[in-house]
Amino acid sequence: MKSFEERMARLEELNDQLRKGSLSLAEAMATFEEGMDLAKGLEKELSKIERRIEILVNEPEAPDETPNLELFGQ
Repeated sequence: MKSFEERMARLEELNDQLRKGSLSLAEAMATFEEGMDLAKGLEKELSKIERRIEILVNEPEAPDETPNLELFGQ
């Protein structure tokens, strides 16, 4: 499977092709369908990442654990 960034770049290419208006109706429809499939997959992946971030951010810390602020440049 291609990386998120590669799929996003492809979606942008498809968008540019559609905006130019030089595609035939059949080509435009195929391009649109490919773009919708990519967009749905990217949105699904982003939702998974958001849920994972929420879990990580909301994990309770151990009571005796001191946060390592050096990680944040302090």
